[in-house]
Amino acid sequence: MPESSDDLKQNPLLVTDGLPRFDQIKPEHIVPAVRLVLAQAEQRLTEMEQRLSSLNRPSWDDLIVPLEELDRPFDFAWKPIGHLFGVLNSPELRTAYETVLPEVVRFGLRASQSRPIYDAIVRLNQQAGDSLVPARRRIVDQKLLSAKLSGIALEGAQRERFNAIAEELSQLSTDFSNHVLDATKAFELILTKPEEIEGLPPSLLQLAEQSYRQKNPEEKLQGSAGPWRITLDGPIVTPFLQHSRRRDLRETIYRAFISRASTGEWDNSESITKILKLRREKAELLGYRTFAELSLAEKMAPGVAAVEEMFEKLRAASRPPAEQDLAELKSLAANCGQSEEFKHWDAAFWAERLREQRYDFNDEQLRPYFPLPRVLDGLFALLRKIFGIAIQPTDGEAPSWHPDVRFFRVFDANTNQPLASFYLDPYSRPENKRGGAWMDTCLPRRRFKGQIELPVAHLVCNGTPPVGDTPSLMTFREVETLFHEFGHGLQHMLTTVDEADVAGINGVEWDAVELPSQFMENWCYDRPTIRGLSAHYQTGEPLPDELFDKITAARNFRAASQMLRQLHFGMTDIYLHHQFDPSSNESPFDVQRRMAERTSVMPPLPEDRMLCAFSHIFSGGYAAGYYSYKWAEVLSADAFGAFEEAGLDNEEAVKATGRRFRDTVLSLGGSRHPLEVFRAFRGRDPDPQALLRQCGLT
Repeated sequence: MPESSDDLKQNPLLVTDGLPRFDQIKPEHIVPAVRLVLAQAEQRLTEMEQRLSSLNRPSWDDLIVPLEELDRPFDFAWKPIGHLFGVLNSPELRTAYETVLPEVVRFGLRASQSRPIYDAIVRLNQQAGDSLVPARRRIVDQKLLSAKLSGIALEGAQRERFNAIAEELSQLSTDFSNHVLDATKAFELILTKPEEIEGLPPSLLQLAEQSYRQKNPEEKLQGSAGPWRITLDGPIVTPFLQHSRRRDLRETIYRAFISRASTGEWDNSESITKILKLRREKAELLGYRTFAELSLAEKMAPGVAAVEEMFEKLRAASRPPAEQDLAELKSLAANCGQSEEFKHWDAAFWAERLREQRYDFNDEQLRPYFPLPRVLDGLFALLRKIFGIAIQPTDGEAPSWHPDVRFFRVFDANTNQPLASFYLDPYSRPENKRGGAWMDTCLPRRRFKGQIELPVAHLVCNGTPPVGDTPSLMTFREVETLFHEFGHGLQHMLTTVDEADVAGINGVEWDAVELPSQFMENWCYDRPTIRGLSAHYQTGEPLPDELFDKITAARNFRAASQMLRQLHFGMTDIYLHHQFDPSSNESPFDVQRRMAERTSVMPPLPEDRMLCAFSHIFSGGYAAGYYSYKWAEVLSADAFGAFEEAGLDNEEAVKATGRRFRDTVLSLGGSRHPLEVFRAFRGRDPDPQALLRQCGLT
């Protein structure tokens, strides 16, 4: 039954002021709201096309401003749905989302392939020329390129095929993500005996016990003697592989993890080949030889050859020390009595033992010092010191999608001027929240009807949740992850650009967007910062200097092995989207194994199907772009070098350098080319050696 006009008036997705009404949105709101927004946008687009066709000299206000205003209702009606799809997934939401997804994709193509709008942009470009300010120059250039990559030049059957590919890729991407979530959620290993939990730290046991009780609320369990539910969720699977003394159970978990979404109803194998074929066909329709060449047309790297050159430089520096890393683990295992052949499920376990032996600490010793509330306080104090901003919790002021979610406002510390706000969704919820951590735009900074609307960010992590009365006690890696996502958030929130298309992270080339996020991770190894964000949850004592020194000493522990792991992902991604022919007899998994010969010191198991859960490239934004992590890490390592050169103990110098970083990297966003932004901060081009030095590989 169609929704009445009264029902639509009550639909929270149709509110376009303040913040999205996350607390009111239900799956049944999605289809009617999105269809109404699409119908209204279609009408406005048609009217705009008619008006522009009669204008010989379109102005900025004639053309770009109305296009920005066309996007605004989608920020309230479509973006929140995509956000909830990631953080509060349900069968009902999926059904509604997938019902309207093809319609949204079709409208996006209709708008991006509008000839009257494209022609008007061309005329604006010809007439305004160099008189455009840099931000507007970038917008015009990016819109012209985007139109080309959206098939503006295609006609007839070619355009029909291009649009059909876009719709099919959108659906395949959605299905891929759902399959990974469902396969991860479906697996469990229930432990009931004391010998099955030997070696597992108390924090993991508490979490695994809580997981079991949440899954089985009908069972009336007393005390803390299990059962324990081991899942493939990050906060559980990682410490289990690091600490379980039951080698057979480690093998079970490892094999399950590397084969997620590769069999049965959630098998992504065929989807991978379909996606690669469709991407290759799309690239060819646009005149590119491969999808990688198409992808890099919008990125900072000058071409695939430059990416491959970076890969080889890092790989050559990392391979010999990574082989030494493995030899050390095998030696330790043998010396400690392991008579069985060293296997993949032994690596994390013996690496943790080696780290304990070499540096005399483990993650579980650190956890009590990093309760999330204290970490946030310390992070906010650091941001006040280096960037001059103040962050205030305002829980309860903003509509939220879950009780764990918090809301904060950001102010200039000197003027108290409001700058932005953000949501923080910190904890793992494997039942309805996808894995990993990410920052996303809730609302961009923009000028609307003469007023500046301030940016709002989503910061999403999958950290260790509180257990009972114990607060969330973070691993050091979880602290680094929080800092990483905050870096993204800062670039979104501290922008001073009023044009939404290039404000914050918008318009930033994908392989430069990780610069501020990876830059922020460096502060986790700064002694005053760590003292400021650590406090034992029971005693209040900061992290002892002795432990900090061990963390610092261990920073580059197995750095070469970690480098090769990331290179394996990046090189596989580029090969699949550049050299690989998806119509050949070779499979994507053959490529995965061949890349492993160059990047893995242990050949992968025959059943390793990591590609089936490689959401970054098959359902995220990193297709032919996973190299971006390393490309931007070169920039971030060199950027942090500016603070080291200024003197991390020199508070005034750090403030001055931080202000320069804020006024360039964090402020300019996508309004300038990233190399120009980097030069404005650093005074020179990036130094590729900076990353190898930081990782101790030079």
